[in-house]
Amino acid sequence: MTVRASKSLGVRLPNRSVNRTPNCCAVWFPPLPVTFNARRQANQGLSRGTSMHKSRLSNIIIDCQTGDIEAAATFWAAAIGRVAESNADPSESYRALEGPPNEMKILVQAVEHQSRVHLDIETDDVEAEASRLERLGAKRIEKRKTWWVMEAPTGHRFCVVRPQRPDFEENANVWRSEGDA
Repeated sequence: MTVRASKSLGVRLPNRSVNRTPNCCAVWFPPLPVTFNARRQANQGLSRGTSMHKSRLSNIIIDCQTGDIEAAATFWAAAIGRVAESNADPSESYRALEGPPNEMKILVQAVEHQSRVHLDIETDDVEAEASRLERLGAKRIEKRKTWWVMEAPTGHRFCVVRPQRPDFEENANVWRSEGDA
C-alpha cells in the first residue's frame, strides 16, 4: 500500500487501493485506519522547549429546544438504549445518557436555539486547540465559562472544552503548537 502525506493535518494517510478481479472489475477497499501511540508520537522529534497540547472528540450533545429536559432525556435514552441520568440537579440544562464507561459521553441539553446535535472536542489547552482549529478554517463564535463555541467551515457548531473523560491523557491526539520547529 502506498502512503500519501497530508501537510495540513500533520499525518500520513494511506492511499485508496484498487484490486482487479479476474473479470477486470475494479474493487475498492477502504484505507486501513491510521493508528498510533499518542505518547510515543509526542516524544519523537520534539526538542526541549517545544510546546504541544492534546485533544480528541469527547461528547455528542443533543440540543433540544424544550422546556422539559426530563422528557427529552427520557425519550433519547429510550431511543438509543441508554439510561437517563436520575440524580441530576433540576436547575441544570444538561442530562447525561448513561452508558458504558469506555464509550463516548452522550448528553441532552435544553437550549433556546433550534434543536440540533453538536460535538465537543476535549483538550488540555482550550486556547491552543481553538487556535489550531481556526488555522483549519473554523471560527470562534462565543466564549462561555471555560470553553469556546466554534463553527466549522461547513456551518456546524461545536465546542472546545476541558477534558471530560477519564482516559483523556492516554488516548488523546497530540499536536505541536504553531510556530514550533
